[in-house]
Amino acid sequence: MDFILLIVGMDANAYYMARCYHEKYGKKAYLIGKNPIWFTSLSRIVYDEYYPDIWNEESFLEILDEFYKKHKDKKIILVSSTENYITMISKNKEKLEKKFYFNYPKKELIDIFVNKELFYKEYKNSSIIDIPKTEYYDCSSEEEIDTKIPFPLIVKPADVVPYRKIDFEGKKKIYKVNTMEELKEVVSTIKNGGYESTLIIQEFIPGDDSHLFDSVIYSDKNGKVKRMSFAQIGLQEHAYNMVGNAAVLINGYNQYGNTEAAVKMIKEFSEKVGYTGFAEFDLKYDERDKKFKVLEVNPRQGRSSYYLTKCGCNLIEILEKDLLLEEKLDFELLDKEVLLSYVPKAIIKKYIVNEKFKKKALSMWKKHVNPIKYENDHNFRRDYTMFRKDLRYFKDYKSGYWKQ
Repeated sequence: MDFILLIVGMDANAYYMARCYHEKYGKKAYLIGKNPIWFTSLSRIVYDEYYPDIWNEESFLEILDEFYKKHKDKKIILVSSTENYITMISKNKEKLEKKFYFNYPKKELIDIFVNKELFYKEYKNSSIIDIPKTEYYDCSSEEEIDTKIPFPLIVKPADVVPYRKIDFEGKKKIYKVNTMEELKEVVSTIKNGGYESTLIIQEFIPGDDSHLFDSVIYSDKNGKVKRMSFAQIGLQEHAYNMVGNAAVLINGYNQYGNTEAAVKMIKEFSEKVGYTGFAEFDLKYDERDKKFKVLEVNPRQGRSSYYLTKCGCNLIEILEKDLLLEEKLDFELLDKEVLLSYVPKAIIKKYIVNEKFKKKALSMWKKHVNPIKYENDHNFRRDYTMFRKDLRYFKDYKSGYWKQ
């Protein structure tokens, strides 16, 4: 079916969604966002436009309305790469679904998944999923910082949307702290940086990066899971603002077993809460009780979710089948082994500490995929920027900010 793709966002996530569209249909996607980001601004497979006030909800709706008026003779699939846009889309679902085709859950559910405090409190006693021990600290208060959870600890913002909009010296996506003194220092830095919402204080589940797992689902508009991946991560990003994102993963691979139980858990949970659209589950395998603990659920495709396309599930095609063609889809676990890597081969050799995973990844290297390196999207400026990014990885990992 003839349709156009409108992506809201300019990051790596937005890029590979445009890539999925270009690979399958040979067409450029339309991108709108706040500021140029090189992933997309240097690309030849997108039409990009920038609006400084797009984070304002009223402006956001006006921008979408203007786009619709220019292209109302076409069916338009709408995709977001970030939570703040998804929140606005879902909040204005009744207005927007008259003009665009999209698949996101109700706003109440998005709010729970976006705000980690709401998520952990809502599902603390879930009979389906397991989550790490968690406490909370209100940054708008002057209360003493205390915790009953043994060190080391993880500290991260509960509400990612306002946290992304502020900038301060020492800002990190996730903090790992080893002492009470460090904890107090981190909380003070975040408060002084302008963050006024809740912080998550959480147990650090033992194990290196290879204990992390990534699972992406697609639930149809009726809330039934139709596609699911399950990938073991061998290395996460180690830059201060990128920790928590997978750098190297292998889909269809799991050294620790219990894949069937994990898949059942994720599918059952997603359908019970009535989730629709893409979601990414971040998990960590806890060898102490042999369970996969859910660290968070992102109400969108993740930064690395492009690998589903190489498993036979093009992320744009599945939207077309569900939303436009209204095909009857059966559940499919995408278990093809696929290696995804954002980092050069030398980084894998040096920094993956799990030798079995490292050996497996290196044996698959010739057929690995990188979401932002597309053979049909080359130009000097983009290729040079990509080369510099690869070099920067050596600095990021050498600095050793994130200790496994």
